[in-house]
Amino acid sequence: MIYTDGACSGNPGPGGWGAVLFYGKHRKEISGAEPMSTNNRMEIRAVIEALALLKEPCQAVVYSDSAYVVNCFQNNWIRGWLRNGWKNSKGQPVENQDLWQALWSHMQRHQVSYVKVKGHSDNEWNNRCDELAREAIKRL
Repeated sequence: MIYTDGACSGNPGPGGWGAVLFYGKHRKEISGAEPMSTNNRMEIRAVIEALALLKEPCQAVVYSDSAYVVNCFQNNWIRGWLRNGWKNSKGQPVENQDLWQALWSHMQRHQVSYVKVKGHSDNEWNNRCDELAREAIKRL
């Protein structure tokens, strides 16, 4: 199980991401920040960094409050982008293509599914990811 979240102060502006990974009885928290980013970029970055930590191919469920991230896979946007040479339905280059490509690359090693969670609610681990992301921004 992986929980992720991204945050941005200003959007664009300083951005942070956080993730909490669970494996059996183990839990690992990670976070990072960039001086200039967007909330969407930080949401994607959180998933990339979490998947990058997985040492062996595995099944992973990613819980995110980002409709942007979850819909990309649940609605198969990614398949259309791949088929259309990283162009969206309007024929324009896909935004955040660099991060989507990196995420897609990490996903080739694992069986990843995505679950949308409500942000800023009573989900303990989504809230923790939000804290990690905001703390990371403060460390910039």
